[in-house]
Amino acid sequence: MSNFLKKISKFDNFLTIDEVADILKISTKTLRRWDESHKLLADRSNGGRLMYSLNSLKNFLTDDLFWRSKIWAATGSEPAKETLYCQNRAIFEARNAAMEKLLQKRIGEIYSIISSSAGEIGNNSFDHNLGKWSDIPGLYFDYDFTKGQIALADRGQGILKTLEYILPNLSNHKEALYIAFTEIITGRAPEKRGNGLKYVRRNVEKGYFDLTFQTGDAKIVLKANEIFSDKNIQKTNIAIPGCLAFIEFKTNF
Repeated sequence: MSNFLKKISKFDNFLTIDEVADILKISTKTLRRWDESHKLLADRSNGGRLMYSLNSLKNFLTDDLFWRSKIWAATGSEPAKETLYCQNRAIFEARNAAMEKLLQKRIGEIYSIISSSAGEIGNNSFDHNLGKWSDIPGLYFDYDFTKGQIALADRGQGILKTLEYILPNLSNHKEALYIAFTEIITGRAPEKRGNGLKYVRRNVEKGYFDLTFQTGDAKIVLKANEIFSDKNIQKTNIAIPGCLAFIEFKTNF
């Protein structure tokens, strides 16, 4: 399915915590926390070390909504379901409208804030990438209301290349990501960066949802009610050509 799955196929039936951390490009501390929360359960060796079965890791990568969307963003692998892929804006807007109706039943009056934030992110993919996709045009769009999660990903040119048309002195993805979430940038259409991501950021700061947003090798991790700063931007070892957004919200408002 992806380079991730091919990479782990060379291992025997069990992997060490260090091997899994290297594959997922996360810390062993995070893996231990995931084990405690049952997000990714580990087995124990006779000596008490955390070990991961090959099957459980494969299932995690394909079943977990965040990693499933990240695999697509990084590799362009075929979506698990055809309905997760929106070839054009009309398909995305129709699916987002259908999601909004389901959200209204699930979370009440803030449903429109969640769906409009997803709409801003998804429409950005089409606004800034028409004719400039790295390979696959369109948008990966998936959600799981039982977990309160929404994922959107594209294999476009990414924020840095978009902003370089207007700000040619930008040097890296981290700088471009910070500007996209804090400044209103105008320029030649279709390279405008208006209020979209700023609107999303403000909704996180108001406490409506958590957001993870990645472009290139930089990602934002911003929790509900947290005020955004450059400290929220991290460098990631798994780079993607376009953008990936992951929204997490409470389902019992």
